[in-house]
Amino acid sequence: MTTTPSPAQPIDLTPEQARLRRSATDRMVAGVCGGLAEYSGIDAVLWRVVFVALTVLGGSGPLFYALLWVLMPSVPGADRNALDRFADRLHDALRGAARDLRRA
Repeated sequence: MTTTPSPAQPIDLTPEQARLRRSATDRMVAGVCGGLAEYSGIDAVLWRVVFVALTVLGGSGPLFYALLWVLMPSVPGADRNALDRFADRLHDALRGAARDLRRA
């Protein structure tokens, strides 16, 4: 006997949960693909395939990954290694520079 899966229930996310952030749980390098997966609902493996394809086809995969690593904030309270802390400092510096440009 087979059962049909129930339709997916909409998930009520608070604005804080719906933000694009690096994942603290689904990470292989920095959590970028896991964060993209949590935000978009597309599996993290597919995001990883996209980055590998970008790397093979034109070499831009690592560049985009590094940019997203810096531009995506980390989840508050997550364990961070030295590179994650460096990326967080760069993210904060860029956010401060953008804020200063808006004031000018």
